[in-house]
Amino acid sequence: MKLPGYYTSGEFAKMAHITVRTIRYYDKQNILKPSYVNESGARFYTDEDFARLQQILLLKYLGFSLEDIRDMTIGDLDYHMLRNSLNLQLKLVKDRIEQMQLVAKAIEDTTDAIDNDQEINWSQMLNLIHLTSMENTLKAQYQNATNISARIRLHKLYATNKQGWFPWVYEQCHITDSMHILEIGCGNGALWKENFPLIPAQCEIVLNDISEGMLRDTRREIASLEQDAPVKNFSATNSATDTTRFTFDAFDCHSIPYGDQTFDLIIANHVLFYCDDLNMVLEEVRRVLKPNGYFICSTYGASHMQEITHLVQDFHPQITLSADHLYERFGLENGATLLAPYFSTIEMRTYNDGLLVTESEPLIEYILSCHGNQNQYILDRYKDFHAFVSRKTKKGFSITKNAGIFVCEK
Repeated sequence: MKLPGYYTSGEFAKMAHITVRTIRYYDKQNILKPSYVNESGARFYTDEDFARLQQILLLKYLGFSLEDIRDMTIGDLDYHMLRNSLNLQLKLVKDRIEQMQLVAKAIEDTTDAIDNDQEINWSQMLNLIHLTSMENTLKAQYQNATNISARIRLHKLYATNKQGWFPWVYEQCHITDSMHILEIGCGNGALWKENFPLIPAQCEIVLNDISEGMLRDTRREIASLEQDAPVKNFSATNSATDTTRFTFDAFDCHSIPYGDQTFDLIIANHVLFYCDDLNMVLEEVRRVLKPNGYFICSTYGASHMQEITHLVQDFHPQITLSADHLYERFGLENGATLLAPYFSTIEMRTYNDGLLVTESEPLIEYILSCHGNQNQYILDRYKDFHAFVSRKTKKGFSITKNAGIFVCEK
């Protein structure tokens, strides 16, 4: 007997234009499990399974292996997460298009070189068409973008301080015309996207991230914003890969490729606690900062989001959301001491905020985005975990936020 809202394997495969054999193979590989199996072993699927299948087939179309896809998706896909997932998939498609355009350009250049009896750069050609390298880059970028998006989404939905973190940080920067600014570790560029109308026309902003893929996403989105709201009275333009006020530069902040005393303002938003050698980074920041220039760096305190740790450990005591306590490396408690050798004045400013979470899905998405061991304990019991978090958030789940910035003058 067929259950309401469920599709048989045959119906499900027909809807997706794939074979039943493929559906069974995905089940065997633990990529797409049926939502229900009856006593006789018949498998049944739901619309939620269909949304997940869409994600799987797109990633497969883009060239990812089934092993990659297993790592890039979760066991169930809530509709609350679907829009976010589709946006990230769209970015992935655009990245693949850009990479294929590079390959096409390389083929055209090679053809031109043959036609004009010029030397052919075969090494460059082979590097561009090395699809395994492309797939690894895109996979890392997709997962990184997914994680960042999940964290920002939780704060946006449930923060009690309605100003928002990025508008508050921007306000502390006091950005004016003619300033030369560097943000290291810009991630998805949220600081600039959320404050775009406030950015002065004549300032020069270098956005940096170690991930070229993240920078590519950010460049594309900021370019779109500038097309929608062009800057008036600004005649200078950068190369085709940059926007009018922004330059994008991928490098490791342990070695900043700019001359001494280049920048009026340097920003590091939740970056310093990831640095392998903090002293080397701070030395570099001080070197490229102008006299009386400012360095603004943000971090967390020991109590930040502690309720989420308690929540997951109530579900399974061996879950650790982070291998390191990042605030111990660079936090509100020890940050001033670590910064003191490099700057003449240091002021700590805290952001007064908290979260009151009333739905389970964004919180689960946040938890799955963490860098700890949570997935090995949660994904196999996802439905149990979903029910557990739903009970906790039914009447509102309060979360402490303990974050702020250090404003440092050279």
